[in-house]
Amino acid sequence: MIRHVETICKLFPILKELLPWLTLSLLPLFLLSPPGILVTLDAPQQVQTTNPKVGVHTRLSDEVEEWKIQRTLALVREMGAAWSVEYFPWTYIESDEDRYDWRHSDLIIKHAANQGVQVIARLGMVPRWARPDPAGQETTDTHLEAEHYADFAEFVAEFAARYRGEVTHLIIWNEPNLSFEWGYRPVDPAGYAELLAAVYPAAHAANSEVIILGGALAPTLEPEGGHAGLNDLLYLEKMYQAGAAAHFDALAAHAYGLVFPPEMPPAPELLNFRRVELLREIMVAQGDGAKDIYVTESGWNDHPRWAWAVTPSQRIQYTLSAYQWAADEWPWSPLVASWVFRTPASAHNYQDYFSFVTPDFRPRPIYELAQSELRVDR
Repeated sequence: MIRHVETICKLFPILKELLPWLTLSLLPLFLLSPPGILVTLDAPQQVQTTNPKVGVHTRLSDEVEEWKIQRTLALVREMGAAWSVEYFPWTYIESDEDRYDWRHSDLIIKHAANQGVQVIARLGMVPRWARPDPAGQETTDTHLEAEHYADFAEFVAEFAARYRGEVTHLIIWNEPNLSFEWGYRPVDPAGYAELLAAVYPAAHAANSEVIILGGALAPTLEPEGGHAGLNDLLYLEKMYQAGAAAHFDALAAHAYGLVFPPEMPPAPELLNFRRVELLREIMVAQGDGAKDIYVTESGWNDHPRWAWAVTPSQRIQYTLSAYQWAADEWPWSPLVASWVFRTPASAHNYQDYFSFVTPDFRPRPIYELAQSELRVDR
């Protein structure tokens, strides 16, 4: 050890003399190293589409690189989709109480506006500080106790205020009629109505033009008392019974087609695209028919080995027909958004077969056929 120290001490003067030379020699290498990708805004764009109800659900909340955010939204516009439903997790923005980090959400909103794509923001996912102490109760990031409803309402108000004039539609939570999305607890329509009651006045005080979308209900046939969730039709009725009508401006709903064509009539015992018409009937019966229904997730899957999948050609036909059905038959629905446009990475399972574009930006046939159908300037 002593010999090593002596050697280093002898070399130090030599290294000191060589340092300027090494600095000058290595500087060109640093100057020639490739810079990060420079992202500049396009000239302001507008979506040219034959069907202004067409939308997609993007997944940019976990997309790290800005150029990929820009490219994704450019492809959305180029397909002819006017809307993007995007997830903005509460915990990503306010991971520490009262400390907000808007940098990533600002990027998404900036590029969506630049492409002329209208964003519907889905808000949820509970930060650690707003969840029960894990030492006393194991929870998930979808677990929100009533004592923190006011904290979530404050976050929603901050979001509404920050993006006033840019984001006018906010979805409050996601699929609250599924236990998985309610913190793996028994679902609670009255509890969800209470959450809406906390959020609604706070959001409107922050931005009087904001449209609060309640629900984002998942289509399911789960009976009352079921472990996985509650039938969406029954859940909506119970929301009304709990007084939720006064605290949402429109309903968000999911309408997956599974193996059925989009024109198949709805029935209470069937999960298909037109099931949302039964939700509409409940709203009308409750005297709430003036409110719209935004279909914020929809679509078909063409995985070759999934039991609920269709063929690739059927998926294309059903998807385009569903967009047209909404345009022709649903005056009360401003939007049908397909799940999912593109994901940052492959899931390596059947879920990849919902997408329109691969993670590395290769358009699937459904994208190209949709573009040929929807683009005005095709």
